[in-house]
Amino acid sequence: MKEIIKITVALTISCLVAGLVIGTTFIFTAKAKQHNEHLNVQQTMLGLLGYGPERPAAPELKLYQVHRYIIRKAETLYMGYMVPTMNGGDEGYTLVVLDLKGRFLERRDLTLTVEAALSAEDRKKSLAKILPPEAAFNFADTMIIASLGDERTAYLLPGQFPGFKTFIKAMVALDADFQLLGLEVIEHEEDPGLGGEITQEYFKNQFIGKSFEKLKHLTVIKEPLPADYERYLKSMGLRDNGLSDSEADDIRRRYKDQDIHALTGATISSAAVTNGVKGMVKKFAYRIQILDQAIADGEVKVLF
Repeated sequence: MKEIIKITVALTISCLVAGLVIGTTFIFTAKAKQHNEHLNVQQTMLGLLGYGPERPAAPELKLYQVHRYIIRKAETLYMGYMVPTMNGGDEGYTLVVLDLKGRFLERRDLTLTVEAALSAEDRKKSLAKILPPEAAFNFADTMIIASLGDERTAYLLPGQFPGFKTFIKAMVALDADFQLLGLEVIEHEEDPGLGGEITQEYFKNQFIGKSFEKLKHLTVIKEPLPADYERYLKSMGLRDNGLSDSEADDIRRRYKDQDIHALTGATISSAAVTNGVKGMVKKFAYRIQILDQAIADGEVKVLF
């Protein structure tokens, strides 16, 4: 009996020690993991903006994150935008509250640093401190605004939309006039060799250069890619692509307003990406105009 008790106590102590070690390791590595994930996302964003080893980003380039929340007080819904501002001489965040018609209602400074704002949990805690106890809020989405000095140069839109099987996570880059600069498919579960081809550069590159007016009405066509257009799409971003500048400019001009050629055997996945990108851009264009007006009405001095 005594031996059983000894074994039981020893096993209990071993489990407690193991749990303590695992828990401590998780605490110390969670921040590092989050930091690495942020760096990977940042590299993706810079790549979509056209920066890389051969064209490094300018030191004055700033990427500002704006987080949108849906706030409920009693039976009334509001929109809350967490925007980067100068708070007490340091870069921080301010919550700008709008009604559902986009009208400015109020602003509240947050005790949230730029670094802390990268964490969804830290943002949640900061919001809970300034909102009434009875208020509920849910995260909606994030937009990233790229600025060079005082000039707003581009936008980055992370988001997701329905695919053939599950949701497709993607990121879209737009210039200041909402022309599409780049598309990255971050995560998907489409069929390998069929819908999974949405990650291929020649498919994603079809979206690059599409104007906002074209994007609003973009659709999918089942015609095969013309040989010269396919060659051009596959060569984009390559140093030695076999095309002269004049050839590339001619092909770009002829096909820039064309709809998206569907992947062979994957029309549904092709349409999912096309409609998803179109929806993301149209919603963003509407929301950024409303936010800019609210910022002006509330005299909020944002960093972008």
